[in-house]
Amino acid sequence: MLSHSPSPRIRTRQIIDADIHSAANFLSGGFSRSSPQDWLLFFDRLTKHPTPPGLPRYGYLMERDGTPIGVVLLISSVIRADDVNTTRCNLSSWYVLPAYRSYAALFVSQILKHKDVTYVNVSAADHTLPILKAQGFSKYTSGQFFAIPTPFTLLGESGVSVVDVDASHDWHLDPVEHDLLLRHAQYGCTSVWCMTSGRAYPFVFRSRVVKGFIRCAQLIYCRDMEEFTRFARPLIRFLALRGQAIVVIDANGRIPGIAGTYISGVRPRYFRGPAPPRLGDLAYTEAAMFGIY
Repeated sequence: MLSHSPSPRIRTRQIIDADIHSAANFLSGGFSRSSPQDWLLFFDRLTKHPTPPGLPRYGYLMERDGTPIGVVLLISSVIRADDVNTTRCNLSSWYVLPAYRSYAALFVSQILKHKDVTYVNVSAADHTLPILKAQGFSKYTSGQFFAIPTPFTLLGESGVSVVDVDASHDWHLDPVEHDLLLRHAQYGCTSVWCMTSGRAYPFVFRSRVVKGFIRCAQLIYCRDMEEFTRFARPLIRFLALRGQAIVVIDANGRIPGIAGTYISGVRPRYFRGPAPPRLGDLAYTEAAMFGIY
C-alpha cells in the first residue's frame, strides 16, 4: 500500500519582531546587492516609524511549513494633503522564491484588504507588473524629469534663501511638516526650507547615483509641484553646489519653466485605492526611507 506525504502547508501572516532576522536573511538572498545588515537597518526604521493603528508594522511573510518562501515589506503612513489626512501603504521589497511564484498573486491579494487605504508601488520590477495590474493597480507617473542647472540658475535669486532643517531660526513652522523634514533627515535625506518674506516652504531630496557615476538628487517631498517650480532655481543651485547637479522628479511630461529632459518609462509609479498620490510626494516610501528606487 502506497503512503502519501501530507501536502505542504502554505500560509501568509504578518511579520512579527521574532521574524526580523530570518526575514532580513531571506531578503538579502533575494536582492543580491544587499546584505542582512542593510535589511536590519530597514527593519529598525520600520520599528520607529509611526504606523497607523490596524496596519502591519513590518509587512507580511509567506511560509511553507514554517520556512519563509516570500516576504513583502509595507510602509503605512498617515499623509496630509490639503489639510485632509489619508492613509497610504507602500508595497516595498517584495520577493517570492522562484519555485513559489505561482502563489505571488494570492500573496498580494491577501494584503490589499483595506478599501480606504491607497496602496502604492514605487519600484515595481517588470516581472511583477502583470500581478499589479491584475490586482487593480494603475500607473500614476510615467517617467522622470531630469532638471539641470544653467548659468542663469547658478546666479542665485534675491529674496530667497535655502536653509537646512537643523538651522536655528525664529520662524513659525508647521509642526507636521517640521516633523516630516526631521524624520527624513534621519533617513539620510536632504531636508531644507525655502525662505522668502518670512514664510517657509518644505522640500526633501534623496541623493542617488544614475548610470553608476552621476550624482543626482531625487525630489522626495514638496507641498505641490507649483512650489517646486517656483523655487527650482535656488533649490537646484543649492544642490548643485553640493555635488548633485541633476534633480530627478517624478513626472508625466516636461515641467514648464525648468531646463531639463523628460524620459518616459523610467521608474513609473503605480497605485491602487481611492485617489492617485500627487506628484512630488514620495515621503515615507522606500525611496525616502531605504533609498530604493
